Amino acid sequence: MAEGEATFTVEEAVEKIGFGKFQYKLSLLTGCAWMADAMELMILSIISPQLRCEWQLYTWQEALITTFVFIGMMLSSSMWGNICDTYGRKTGLIMCVAWTFYMGFLSAFAPNLIWLLILRGLVGFGVGGVPQSVTLYAEFLPVKSRATCIMLIEIFWAFGSCFEVALALIVMPRLNWRWLLAFSSLPLLFFTLACRWTPESPRYNVLCGKPQEALETLQRIAKENGKEMPAGKLVCTRQKHRGRIQDLFATKELTKTTIFLWIIWFNCSFSYYGLVLLTTELFQQESVAGECFSAASNAVDCNMECHELTTKDYTDLMWTTLAEFPGCLITIAIIEILGRKWTMAIDFVGFVIFVFLMLLCVSRNVIVFFLFAARAFISGAFQAAYVYTPEVYPTNIRAIGLGSCSGISRLGAIITPFVAQVLLNSSQTMAFTIYGVVSLLAAISCFFLPIETKGRTMQDSTSKIPTAGT
Repeated sequence: MAEGEATFTVEEAVEKIGFGKFQYKLSLLTGCAWMADAMELMILSIISPQLRCEWQLYTWQEALITTFVFIGMMLSSSMWGNICDTYGRKTGLIMCVAWTFYMGFLSAFAPNLIWLLILRGLVGFGVGGVPQSVTLYAEFLPVKSRATCIMLIEIFWAFGSCFEVALALIVMPRLNWRWLLAFSSLPLLFFTLACRWTPESPRYNVLCGKPQEALETLQRIAKENGKEMPAGKLVCTRQKHRGRIQDLFATKELTKTTIFLWIIWFNCSFSYYGLVLLTTELFQQESVAGECFSAASNAVDCNMECHELTTKDYTDLMWTTLAEFPGCLITIAIIEILGRKWTMAIDFVGFVIFVFLMLLCVSRNVIVFFLFAARAFISGAFQAAYVYTPEVYPTNIRAIGLGSCSGISRLGAIITPFVAQVLLNSSQTMAFTIYGVVSLLAAISCFFLPIETKGRTMQDSTSKIPTAGT
């Protein structure tokens, strides 16, 4: 490089190019991935009651259907993160989505519980990599648009959840759960085919020592957005070690960040999926007019005793699922004002309040409202965590950082069916108390995070991590 020659970094190029046509198309594609992911997970709370009746399952066997999915997700999350940091974001994303479609479609033909557990576990193995779409997406966004865009992408998750309930309302009464599983896997196939359009992250290419590929991608984005590239030559700083789990603990600040993020992510999945599962469990219970609506009031663990979801149950499930929209919008409104840490903490506290309100003696309609509010808060917290995590980790460990958090969160999701579907039927008070206490611990953890990422540029290397309080 000649002395005095102008240079620019990927970060500077992304900021100059700004948000435009390219990001709109990428937003739609990334949103479709989240929509398909939400459908694959929302379906668990819908088919479980049906399978309990059809295959005469006990509650602990019903809980295993969800648990096996999240075991697969936990085992694969860090692996997908390592693949994306080592071989590219695009490569890893296409592999995991194609795998999820194939196993999801096959699970529609499961002849018995054992085969269903195996196939849904393999579905979970693929779903564990879908969060890497956020890593790829975030690396194309300028600082001022990043939080809002990632939050708006989460609206597609809400669309996916609502679409799955609507699809179940149409399919389940007329066909059966096998058709629902098959139809629910098709969006993943469309996403896999559409991924061919997506370029590799220029941040990743620069760290791999591929400046020409990074430059071509940036020029493509600038052309689509109708903007000029920065003057000069693209700076390329190759980094040999990428995607190593030990780098998550390379500095004191990263160590604290990783530990507290693991607590936060554990609770996000534990409480979010717990609320989704206990919603259908509550709706299966028969309540007498004028009496408290309580799952514990009809506690029974007989595999001959079952209640399939009715049209009213699906309608109420749709109402609670719609809570994700206001949860997302409220979080968008406050995340750039209060910052990421305060936003997550407030959402967790709101969830705790409404979880404990469910212990009151109230009617079914009031319980539906409490479920609506609690789901709005916990979905907002989950979305804020998805904003904060890619921002706080540098490029060389961003995918493995998000992957490890996702993996830890799946541990919470593995445990939660035994609280939401088994313990709830024997002690409603104990089940809701567990969710409240764990969420309170997550809220406290938010304040111990050493780095606030509001208005902060993305770092490329662990050596550039700022000190605490910056």
